[in-house]
Amino acid sequence: MDPLFWTALQLSLKVSLWASGFLLLLGVPLAWLLAFRSFPGKPLLEAVFLLPLVLPPTVLGFYLLLFLGPEGPWSRILGVSWAFRLEGLVFASVLFSLPFALTAYREAFLALDRNLLEVARTLGVSPFRVWARVVLPLTWPGLLSGTLLAFAHTLGEFGVVLMVGGSIPGKTQMVSIYLYDLVQALRFREAAEAASVLLVLSLLLLALARVLEAKGRSWKSTTA
Repeated sequence: MDPLFWTALQLSLKVSLWASGFLLLLGVPLAWLLAFRSFPGKPLLEAVFLLPLVLPPTVLGFYLLLFLGPEGPWSRILGVSWAFRLEGLVFASVLFSLPFALTAYREAFLALDRNLLEVARTLGVSPFRVWARVVLPLTWPGLLSGTLLAFAHTLGEFGVVLMVGGSIPGKTQMVSIYLYDLVQALRFREAAEAASVLLVLSLLLLALARVLEAKGRSWKSTTA
């Protein structure tokens, strides 16, 4: 197989790993806030976070390119452009995959038995211990499942990463863009080989996510 495929796959896995890590750190507290807190403007805030679900990826990528480009506000703050760089790919991937992770995290929290949380609070248990002893043990399968889904979603990104990173082999050419370039060049045999690897990898990630979801449901039923 073409060495450029493995380079593109390695870059895609790196971007997906970084993006998934940031999504876990940012998305978990945000999902908790949206699941259990009410405040003015909450529906509008939710709509903003979920916008990438319905917004064409090229539109989101276009605005991110303007934001991260040499003349954009982000570049003026940092003094360096993130467009056509690894940092820009990760930044764009976090925003694009945020709705998928956020929805999964929030569903995991909403499935919690609120009585357990109330009992822990009435007993004077600190918020940190409630999270460590109650929340995380009951929700970690759902949180991990959501992270895996976000990882898989990032791995298959096309429009957003193409707009923000372009198709620079060995630098910003992610595996989805590499596959598209093969088809454009009518190299269908190589495209079929690359697509088969991605198909198997995506199937394995999805199966693992479903196993974790099932584990979470069985865990809750045994503790109920």
